Amino acid sequence: MNTSQSDFVSVHGVRLHVRRWGNPEAPALFMLHGWMDVAASFQFVVDALGGDWQVIAPDARGFGLSDWPVAARGAGHYWFQEYLSDLDALLDHYAPTGEVNLVGHSMGANVVCLYAGIRPERVRRVVDLEGFGLAPSFAAQAPRRLRSWLDEMREPPSLKHYASLDAVAARLIKTNERLSAHRARFLAEHWSRPDGEGGYELLADPAHKMRGPMLYRLDEVMAVWAKVQAKVLHVEAAASPTLAMIAGEIPLDEFKARFRAFPNWREKIIDDAGHMVHHDQPEQVAALIEAFCT
Repeated sequence: MNTSQSDFVSVHGVRLHVRRWGNPEAPALFMLHGWMDVAASFQFVVDALGGDWQVIAPDARGFGLSDWPVAARGAGHYWFQEYLSDLDALLDHYAPTGEVNLVGHSMGANVVCLYAGIRPERVRRVVDLEGFGLAPSFAAQAPRRLRSWLDEMREPPSLKHYASLDAVAARLIKTNERLSAHRARFLAEHWSRPDGEGGYELLADPAHKMRGPMLYRLDEVMAVWAKVQAKVLHVEAAASPTLAMIAGEIPLDEFKARFRAFPNWREKIIDDAGHMVHHDQPEQVAALIEAFCT
């Protein structure tokens, strides 16, 4: 297993934890994890890379070892645009000039795809692992969304605590039955920490469970995607359950028509994998990333 080192970078008043693997002089791959995940999630892909790379992967604000934006736990808020701002600052820190290769999973994939359209001159390649965006929203949904947000502000959500590290690993396997016990144990060690009362708590701000007050504007997202100059590789699990869940009653071909907004887009389908494709088939994912970004 390749060993990573940790950096802590202050970004807009929030100290972000950044995990780095490989030779600092090698070409860089910036990797952004998904929602309720951490940077260590890319360990298996890093181990499968055959070439000489430096992998730079931050814990998003409020996840992993990165700070929560406010001191009072559970009282924070997270705007999606802040993930873009954090990425912008981290790229200025680690790669202030030239073009970069961006890899993102799920939420992280949505971040890198948008960033590539906002700063097209900065991005060379984009690898999107199971990133689909969200279902289209409609103005009529606004009153209910705002009411729900106000209710959650009154009573913020909480996250479950677990009796042991093994219980955390078991929870990960329950979510992803393809995950081996060994990998689940490794992820549990980075996904949680002792809670001081004999159990374990997740390394995540419970405020991430709150749904924001703003609706998802697909037309705005596609307008940003249309500005992407980089080649984009979309990697999707065969019969992706996440795609089916997000699309709902929308036919999949109709739902995925949104990707036509990208000027240069292609996809690869991975068999025997679920949403966590980088856990289920890290060798295939690593090979796709290297072939696309070399």
